[in-house]
Amino acid sequence: MPLIGFGTWQLRGQRGYDAIRFALEAGYRHIDTATMYGNEAEVGRALGDSGIDRKDVFVTTKLPSGGVGRERDTIDASLRTLRTDYVDLWLVHWPPRGEALPQVWRELLAARDRGLARAVGVSNYRTGQLDELIGATGEAPAVNQIPWSPPRHDARLLAESRRRKIVVEGYSPLKGTNLRGRVLGEIASVHRVTPAQVVLRWHVQHGIAVIPKSADRSRITANLDLFSFTLSPEEVVRIDGLSAA
Repeated sequence: MPLIGFGTWQLRGQRGYDAIRFALEAGYRHIDTATMYGNEAEVGRALGDSGIDRKDVFVTTKLPSGGVGRERDTIDASLRTLRTDYVDLWLVHWPPRGEALPQVWRELLAARDRGLARAVGVSNYRTGQLDELIGATGEAPAVNQIPWSPPRHDARLLAESRRRKIVVEGYSPLKGTNLRGRVLGEIASVHRVTPAQVVLRWHVQHGIAVIPKSADRSRITANLDLFSFTLSPEEVVRIDGLSAA
């Protein structure tokens, strides 16, 4: 899974299609969608029109709460809408009714075993709920997609996930972050980049997959341009220190 993905929440219709298509042209090879986003059709059309080989793009979608009990029908519908035979990652979008529900996890594992998803995982699960899934099936989710940003940084949670061999994928990486703050501003000035790029690069250096979202072409491009600079260990620690945890 590429560490930098393109988030598509709220990107629908022609505006959504144009943003997704431009992201692919700009070089993104990881697209994150969900059934509840209502834009799987835009993702599928943009991917098909891009001319990029399907195997070269990592596509994620998610099982909505309404799909519980109809997991097979839901993934089949997503695949038709996305115009693909498989997704690279299928996630349970939220713990159903706030519970882990191992039976839902078993259905995702079955979908993976049938080749409908290359990997399966969850989103918005707590550590105890992850352990419940592991205890019931012997298999850990490949990914737990959760909100992550400097104010939400939690070194203990990250370590607990890694002990379980679960990849942390962060969404809303810029939400709630003071991009005009002194720490990010000083670090951005040193590297001649934007504070947003500093935050995204910080995710990458922590090994956290990140899925920024934008419909603005300049920001779409900038959010992918994270490999022309490297944060020093001291800078990473300074950003860690912005955590409210």
